[in-house]
Amino acid sequence: MSLIKELWAFLKARKKFWLLPIIVIMLLLGLLIVVAQGSAVAPFIYTLF
Repeated sequence: MSLIKELWAFLKARKKFWLLPIIVIMLLLGLLIVVAQGSAVAPFIYTLF
């Protein structure tokens, strides 16, 4: 949780709010890969990349 607070403080202090959508998309893609790793949907997910 402290990492998120620290990242938000950095974005706020440096006025780098344009980085937020990039970070969110990267986290969602990472989560999708981790969740799909052991499921039956994995072959369909990997064809997207």
